Amino acid sequence: MLRWLMTSLLFAMISSVSAQNAEQSQVQKLAQQQTSPLLQTLDKLVSIESGSRDMEGLNKIRALIESELKAIGLTTEIIPAAAPSKTGSMVQATLQGKGVSKIALIAHMDTVYQRGDLTKQPFRIEGNQAFGLGISDDKAGIAVILHTLKMIKALNIDSFGVLTVLINADEEIGSPGSRDRIMQLGEESDLVISFEGSSIKSDYVRLATSSIARANLSVKGRASHSGANPDFGRNALYEMSHQILQMRDLSDPKNGLKLNWTQARAGTVPNMIPSEAHATADVRAERLSDFDAVEKTLNERIKNKLIPDTEVKIELIRGRPPLSPTEKGRATAKLAQSHAAEINWKLEVLESATGGGTDAAYASQRAKGAVIESFGLQGFGAHSDDAEYVLISSIAPRLYTTTRLIQSFKP
Repeated sequence: MLRWLMTSLLFAMISSVSAQNAEQSQVQKLAQQQTSPLLQTLDKLVSIESGSRDMEGLNKIRALIESELKAIGLTTEIIPAAAPSKTGSMVQATLQGKGVSKIALIAHMDTVYQRGDLTKQPFRIEGNQAFGLGISDDKAGIAVILHTLKMIKALNIDSFGVLTVLINADEEIGSPGSRDRIMQLGEESDLVISFEGSSIKSDYVRLATSSIARANLSVKGRASHSGANPDFGRNALYEMSHQILQMRDLSDPKNGLKLNWTQARAGTVPNMIPSEAHATADVRAERLSDFDAVEKTLNERIKNKLIPDTEVKIELIRGRPPLSPTEKGRATAKLAQSHAAEINWKLEVLESATGGGTDAAYASQRAKGAVIESFGLQGFGAHSDDAEYVLISSIAPRLYTTTRLIQSFKP
């Protein structure tokens, strides 16, 4: 009797392992088959210019995304940006399962590029690289979501309670019109997966992102004729340049602090000493408290002026919060790692921020579950106008890992 029980138990274990291996093989095969269709989707997405302020382009790409989601079988709705923001609307879609977990998939459709930039880098494939404006940040993320959903439908995966997809249109400008909905979605969900990309050096799951602030420098001088009477003026451009140069050393990368001056403007006409000048710095930190120290230093530095009788002001505007690792996040990342290992794909887990800030941070603000980042494709060149690409070889592994994670996740 004992031998019979042991034999039956062993047979059941072997049968279970065999069934699991067959299931994994099916997911892997379908993920590989989705590589070419996903590239076709990317072609369509990157061929629509969708800068954060380009309402015409955002409406066009939103319509494409909504039609794709409907074709897969999801219920969709358009959510307007929260007032008083005048940014593009969001696409939200849901898919019901038979389980209990609430899983959210988020990405953004807007880019940093201006209308006309598409001519500099149209969609093209060179070896293992697929190029296009916004392809890494974040149209590949949208494509991965769409084709993961196609796999879930094709494989009849229904182990979740509800999948919610949210694609917003203002991430690159701080998500002023969508952040409230993203925070609400984070609060409602057991798991939020954000689909920003990883790097070409390694594929990873990210558990930490930077907080973001802006430093706005303004200088008021005095205008005068630049040829006849320049000494009467107080050159705001000179003073602004002096201030920028004496505040260019405030970064502390070892501790996650980065301050870089990125924009400046001064003057109205060539033959007038400029009376006003303005500059903006992008500031990143791992902790919101770091901004207090930066703000204090900035206000001390501006007291050292080059030109007397000029007025110098600086304002630090705090924006996106940081994403910080949690135990639920770590456990979910470890689960994703185990699924990647099923196909011998190395997936790292990053617990330290590297300077980027994303909507995952908003999702984490009131989250009771896990929030994980970087489920887009491996890529390079985000925010460049001629060198942005993704690695084609990362498509099938990412689709496999994401599908298996959704299939196995339990709150």
